Amino acid sequence: MCVGIKIKIVKAIKNTIVPKFCEFVTKAFNEKYLLLTNVVISVSLSGLGDVLEQHYEILTNQVQEWDKIRTRNMSLSGGSVGIVCHYWYQYLDKFLPGYTLRIVLKKIVVDQLMGSPIFISTFFITVAVLNSSTKEKCIQEIKDKAWKLYIAEWAIWPPAQFINFYLLPTKYRVLFDNTVSLGYDVYTSSVVHKNPIKETNEKNT
Repeated sequence: MCVGIKIKIVKAIKNTIVPKFCEFVTKAFNEKYLLLTNVVISVSLSGLGDVLEQHYEILTNQVQEWDKIRTRNMSLSGGSVGIVCHYWYQYLDKFLPGYTLRIVLKKIVVDQLMGSPIFISTFFITVAVLNSSTKEKCIQEIKDKAWKLYIAEWAIWPPAQFINFYLLPTKYRVLFDNTVSLGYDVYTSSVVHKNPIKETNEKNT
């Protein structure tokens, strides 16, 4: 009897759940919905990265409780970067079409020299807007912290992007990017929220 039930469950999964899941994935990565899919992926994994970082901070007594506003801001900031990445990868594949080794290496160089600074700046600017920070504080945050993320990107992304550019079609690039960068998102959250810069009072008293 138990064997019969197990067989029915397996058949149900095979005949119903798997086809529906495949249909959902196909639709999600269709050109019509690709931007929305990439934004949802970016928001979700950026938020997860911050949750993991905050959990570590709580365990090590750096903070007392989960800051939901911080996670929200990190999620939305990740979403803004996801939008930029969506269009960046499309542009990069049109500007440098093909999958030859030479083209892939060119893409990696362009992505690191041009794409990474754009992504990092977009992230810090979005965080600043969500935190209602001044322009001066935002600029100082970028000067003090962005280089740490940029150096980390050189260690992580050239080999990862080789796989991304060499093996995957354009529509899966942001998904791969965010999957690889989950650990990087944890580090990003740590860098952004460590040693916060205080607002300066520019008014004369």
